[in-house]
Amino acid sequence: MNDKIIKILLVEDHAIVREGLKLMLEGAEDIQVVGEAANGNDAIQWLRKDRLNMVLLDISLPGKSGLEVLKRIQIERPGLPVLILSMYPEDQYAVRVLKAGAAGYLSKESAPGQLVKAIRKVAHGGRYISEYAAERLAGELDFKPVNAPHELLSNRELEILCKIASGKTPAQIAEELHLSIKTIGTYRARTLRKMNMKNTAELIRYAIKNGLVI
Repeated sequence: MNDKIIKILLVEDHAIVREGLKLMLEGAEDIQVVGEAANGNDAIQWLRKDRLNMVLLDISLPGKSGLEVLKRIQIERPGLPVLILSMYPEDQYAVRVLKAGAAGYLSKESAPGQLVKAIRKVAHGGRYISEYAAERLAGELDFKPVNAPHELLSNRELEILCKIASGKTPAQIAEELHLSIKTIGTYRARTLRKMNMKNTAELIRYAIKNGLVI
């Protein structure tokens, strides 16, 4: 195999989405998907194989979240570039994932036009976010008086807040993340407490107003 080929582990729990991503990469001769994983545990097993030189990682996975997998990657394979792929808005998640150690962030909405470019940049030592997110982040550096309430949330709490705001029930969220409904309720209660809100309706209004859902 050519050493210049970018050998990717694709971590995405939806088979149809995985196939779609591979189709987007078919015309790129310097990119090859050498491994696939549908959850965090399978992804971690792949890390012990030497064939990889990059990971394309969905942020929302059943069981271990994408950011939990990212932390494990940093332990198992320090320096292995990770490009986070997500359904959530870039301007809300990009800083969080870059601080967590990712080399880039790309929304699934932007993937068809930017995926190959993002992979090449990250694989060769760069960082990648969209031009829109970069401009938004640059503006925040000039003036950011107080942390927004949702920035107090853990990664999992923020993920569940976004799912609630998108209209999913606790049962649906529990099934997607392979957690119990009781656990989802606990995360919801913590989120309400941290954000000083009384009910789900307030959470949904906040999420929509602050662009946490597309």
